[in-house]
Amino acid sequence: MSTYTKKQVKDLVDGDLDWDTLHKMLSMPKDIERYSNYVSVLQDQVSWDDKIIIPVGPHLYIVETVKDKELVTKCRCGHGFGDYTLNWKLNALVYIRDSEEKMNQVYPKLMAPDTDWQVYREYYCPTCGTMHDVEVPTPWYPVMHDFEPDIKTFFDWVGLPAPVNA
Repeated sequence: MSTYTKKQVKDLVDGDLDWDTLHKMLSMPKDIERYSNYVSVLQDQVSWDDKIIIPVGPHLYIVETVKDKELVTKCRCGHGFGDYTLNWKLNALVYIRDSEEKMNQVYPKLMAPDTDWQVYREYYCPTCGTMHDVEVPTPWYPVMHDFEPDIKTFFDWVGLPAPVNA
């Protein structure tokens, strides 16, 4: 099993890791410190003090608040989306591509899906405007709740103490 430094994990997150090291990182068994290093790198990139527990996306995290130890979903900019067990998308700005004109903004002409059958729902942070997710459902389909982790089991698996309210 290979071990990697926090600097190498930071280079991975920043997209600056050399190919040979990246290939080894992907193909070799994961070292026990990697998750701690990864979360530490992410924590260094945010301006707030709440503790990152699990990344949900490139700029979206489940965090443990400093104030009351609650677990919430939070954007990199600091915007809170509420309790992590609830669907954060319900507190996001939503842009729906539901017409030919809107679809032609992302597809070449005549290659977009028929909006009677499929729409794009784009979910944005209300504070910084970062796009966190895109869904491609039928127009009538409810908002999808993609991810609700079993945090206690995950922390047992990585061999770290679980957050107080997990």
